[in-house]
Amino acid sequence: MSAHNHDHHGHDGHGHGHDDGAPHGSLKDYAIGFILSVILTAIPFWLVMHKAFDKSSTTAAVILGFAAVQVIVHMVYFLHMNGKIEGGWSLLATLFTLVLLVIVLAGSIWVMYHMNVNMMPSMGTDVHNMRDMQ
Repeated sequence: MSAHNHDHHGHDGHGHGHDDGAPHGSLKDYAIGFILSVILTAIPFWLVMHKAFDKSSTTAAVILGFAAVQVIVHMVYFLHMNGKIEGGWSLLATLFTLVLLVIVLAGSIWVMYHMNVNMMPSMGTDVHNMRDMQ
């Protein structure tokens, strides 16, 4: 007999079972996630192709809304994230990451917008004048 004892009762030899208590999705869950993902992709595509909104900013806001919902669908149906896994710490870490992401993106957009608005009017024409002089 070898020096390694093999346990054939669902353990991997390190004291951990193969089933770690994490939820595993059923075929129904994956099918629901896939169908929702297709719908959440097709609707924004249709909105853009048919120019459903007059302003492009409205279209962009709607697309971002659909994207946010799709991220949640992927987290729930494909990554199986909920408040029960790891005592809720994985969900809390994800929410913290999302808050930081929103702060960084919103801050970046705010800074770029204000830099564009507050740029001196002559700065854009100086570049053109310098090119014409050469």
